[in-house]
Amino acid sequence: MHDVLIVGAGPAGSIAGLVLARAGARVRIVDRAAFPRDKLCGDTVNPGTLARLRELGVVEPIERCGLRVGGMLVTGERGVAIEGRYPRGLSGRAIVRRDFDWALLQSAMAAGCQFESGVHVHRADVADARVGGVIVGNNGHERVLDAPITIAADGRHSTIAFGLGLARHPVRPRRWAIGAYFTGVRHVSDRSRTGVGPLSDSAAVGEMHVRRNWYLGIAQVPGGLTNVCLVKPSQPADAELRNPTMLLTRTVLGDPMLCDRFADARGVCGPVLLGPLAVDTTDTPIDGLLIAGDAAGFVDPMTGDGLRFAIRGAELAAAAALEALERGWSGVHARLAARRRREFSGKQRFNRALRALVGSPRAVSAAAIGARLAPAILQAVILRAGDCDAVPLA
Repeated sequence: MHDVLIVGAGPAGSIAGLVLARAGARVRIVDRAAFPRDKLCGDTVNPGTLARLRELGVVEPIERCGLRVGGMLVTGERGVAIEGRYPRGLSGRAIVRRDFDWALLQSAMAAGCQFESGVHVHRADVADARVGGVIVGNNGHERVLDAPITIAADGRHSTIAFGLGLARHPVRPRRWAIGAYFTGVRHVSDRSRTGVGPLSDSAAVGEMHVRRNWYLGIAQVPGGLTNVCLVKPSQPADAELRNPTMLLTRTVLGDPMLCDRFADARGVCGPVLLGPLAVDTTDTPIDGLLIAGDAAGFVDPMTGDGLRFAIRGAELAAAAALEALERGWSGVHARLAARRRREFSGKQRFNRALRALVGSPRAVSAAAIGARLAPAILQAVILRAGDCDAVPLA
């Protein structure tokens, strides 16, 4: 029998498994997908997340395969552009989630985790107000995978968290994401064609283009591809969501700051539609169950720090699991909730404030003027957005 069953082999599940296996726990990770698999994401790992992966000893394939990202470019309406670099020579990486997730899962398996793909989880196995594993099955046949501890790391639409009433999609915000890969996109390294200047070194730059009622991220990734991800408020019944290809094409070609850059671009495959993005969770404790990653709550982060929440949250969930294995469940959930608040509440407030600011064209214009007059303000925002304050000083 395994000590811990982890549902979901994404970054949160893999890191939780890695930490637990290194501590001597017997870990089983299951996922419905066969890995490596594709996943809609902005494909950027910020400096703070990279530092956590370095501390865990799993950063080498990410740094080797990813493109270096040295800072951020934010644009607004009427030609406003704010550009800054990460401090102290820090950098992030741009790497497709297919490769990123597979590298972390391989590290978890190397640490001793057992991984099974093609496992369809139907619901948690609950008895006497305690989770004792999950019910899985295919073609109408069900069976129980039991374990003293289950970690639900099965994403934004967590079968376990939603099934137990621990998660829901809030009425607001209701945003949807449309993501696709392109070739032939002109990048900001060419000032004459893009109208904005490059960073002073050879690193790529993470981009966020904020407009009224939508924002769009652009990231160069390995293989000559460009990740383009549009986020906008919408409802499932909205007609524009029925043709995501047309919506994405119309958005980039209709924007004065982007149209020239996409004039020769070609989509590699059809866009992926994802939403609604936001997930709210409750703090209702259930013995036998811990929740990590997007299943523990998600609001579309504009600053590329979703992976930071997943990685660090997985470490905290793994520590809680080890406490429960050693001393039982008394106080485990309360301590985990307190640790998550200390770790994430400040950054979540920052993200909400930044999202509110960039939602106002007037505020973005004012921020651009302020950044030119007081560059230290921009540098502080870039540092916070990239979680650079979480990187130990050399």
